[in-house]
Amino acid sequence: MPELPEVETVRRGLAPSMENARIARLETRRADLRFPFPDDFAARVSGRRIVGLGRRAKYLLIDLDDGMSVISHLGMSGSFRILQADEAQMPGDFHHPRSKDDRHDHVLFHLERDGERLSVVYNDPRRFGFMHLWMRAELDLYPAFAGLGPEPTGNSLDADYLARRFRDRVQPLKTMLLDQTVIAGLGNIYVCEALWRAGLSPLRKAGTLVTATGGPTAELVALTGAIRAVIADAILAGGSSLRDHIQTDGSLGYFQHTFAVYDREGAACTRPGCGGVVSRVTQAGRSTFHCASCQK
Repeated sequence: MPELPEVETVRRGLAPSMENARIARLETRRADLRFPFPDDFAARVSGRRIVGLGRRAKYLLIDLDDGMSVISHLGMSGSFRILQADEAQMPGDFHHPRSKDDRHDHVLFHLERDGERLSVVYNDPRRFGFMHLWMRAELDLYPAFAGLGPEPTGNSLDADYLARRFRDRVQPLKTMLLDQTVIAGLGNIYVCEALWRAGLSPLRKAGTLVTATGGPTAELVALTGAIRAVIADAILAGGSSLRDHIQTDGSLGYFQHTFAVYDREGAACTRPGCGGVVSRVTQAGRSTFHCASCQK
């Protein structure tokens, strides 16, 4: 499932074509994806102007000029591609191609922008993605957003905040960091990578990173910086492009080629002077990759 950097990559790729465009017609080719479309979805969206594209955690937000937002989740195999009026191919040379089979084109935004016509197509072979409509002023009331923690890219994520959340907690660091009420949108891949960068074991109790007075230890300060840095690096590289994910122009991101531990079981740890080997353990049903030699 795409993680936050992948969704942010999609947002940035779509924005130049979608922002300030008028939706001449929204075409839905089936009644549902993972969930049914909202009542009168096509009629309510057609004719509206897109005032901006946003993101909350792993959700793409398409903001309309009537105060509504289309909330889109890519699921496991969803993707968007941009089609110009005279071009029906997805450009790019990539390893793990997304589906271009139009049998899986389920939603088409037919747009008018600066006198030109184009279409943005949502393709989803597995149909685990979905689209909802919600009032933008009440996004915090959307069920999936209620209680979400701060974004890992925002200023509200700092070591003092994590110290308050980690204090007296006996849960493993990996479990705490995957809790969406602690940090929104942080997923398995980038938790593994951030913990490696900070030199911290995913099995360590979260409360051990908090001082007796409730403040952050130096290790927690380092972890906070590692989280922000690994997300920023992944966004800059265009997302990890694992399995189904590609950018909207069809090209792959390349952060996957710099993974230190994720999906590298049995490989030598790349930390200078470590000499350890990456191992895999299972936590709460998820694979955790780490180096037991240098992550303490």
